Amino acid sequence: MYILYNLAINITSLFLPIIAFFSPKVSLFINGRKHVFTELKKHITDKDSTIWIHAASLGEYEQGLPIVEKLKAEYPSFKIVVSFFSPSGYEIIKHRTEADLVTYLPLDTTNNVKRFIKLLQPKIAIFIKYEIWPNMLNELHKKGIPTLLISAIFKSDQIYFKWYGGFMRNALQKFSHFFIQDSESVKLLNSIGLDNTTISGDTRFDRVSEILQQNNSMEFMDSLTQNYSCFVMGSTWPQDEEILVDYINASSHDIKYVIAPHRIIPKDIERLRQSINKSSVLLSETSENFSGDPQVLIVDSIGQLTKIYSYAHIAYVGGAFSEDGLHNTLEPAVFGIPVIIGPNYAGFKEAEELVKLNGIFPVHNKAEFTKLADKLLLDSQFRLTAGNINVSYINKNKGASIQVMNHIRTLI
Repeated sequence: MYILYNLAINITSLFLPIIAFFSPKVSLFINGRKHVFTELKKHITDKDSTIWIHAASLGEYEQGLPIVEKLKAEYPSFKIVVSFFSPSGYEIIKHRTEADLVTYLPLDTTNNVKRFIKLLQPKIAIFIKYEIWPNMLNELHKKGIPTLLISAIFKSDQIYFKWYGGFMRNALQKFSHFFIQDSESVKLLNSIGLDNTTISGDTRFDRVSEILQQNNSMEFMDSLTQNYSCFVMGSTWPQDEEILVDYINASSHDIKYVIAPHRIIPKDIERLRQSINKSSVLLSETSENFSGDPQVLIVDSIGQLTKIYSYAHIAYVGGAFSEDGLHNTLEPAVFGIPVIIGPNYAGFKEAEELVKLNGIFPVHNKAEFTKLADKLLLDSQFRLTAGNINVSYINKNKGASIQVMNHIRTLI
């Protein structure tokens, strides 16, 4: 199996440049990795002590951000290096300052990982949630580098727990310690002989709690929402927008609506705008001197949604009407507001639990959405109760990063 895996990785590396001609995302994936080793040589010397954190994409990075920030504060003499697998994560984070160096993870070939680890020489490696790369984990293990998987969650249908999953089970065995979200995941790891686990919960609860401490004010949102309720619809896909736009167009509620699509593509933003028959404005069109009073704001830039949620009385989080996956429901929930989602939320632990608690509400179609949204807007006590459930749930689940940091201190 190991031979087949390496063969598949090497064949993939040969075909990706061809695919890149037809896919801008794959092109970013390929071109970004051309300079990985050059950047490591440029920024990391033999005298440096490094701590390496790897995230698949933006969501996992945000999940691990409390650890990144605590490491930076507690170990200022170390260089904190963050790597990404996905271009969408790297492109957004590459200019931020939480880490000393942001880079791509090279493809998991034996030559790449040996070169990567030799240049980086991390004191400790931290992988966030998923990201199981057999060659990389094998090299870290051979070098005796402590390797942690944090905020991990496992399901019985994953390959590690199948009769044919021995190769990937072997990769899991290379982790020094697992920080797990729930007891069911621990039982699954125990069933394959892994007991180096701690149930710490999910560091995302620490991350979203920190959002409350930052300055979330936005001048235009202050002006837009003054004396109005606000319904924020975040990380939406076209399948979500079909329902949301119909509701906005038919609604007689005197409130403000904000739509923040997941993908910022100009032609799609314009299509969305043309489909709305109420007065609207793009965030990029606003300024200090903007004097209009639109009912709908369309967010056509990234990085604004978290602050915008702080103005919401109700939130809708997209992704669960498609196969793309539900987006982050904790970001709006931390502000003490109810959250509406689509029907496909299975496997998203916090969504499953908050649906049971009645802080998050799934809908299956336009009629259900309309009925629920109207009730939340008109029944302030119902809205307040749901919001308080969300806050209580988040507060109850904080603290994962403290447990991870306590373990890291024993290794450095």
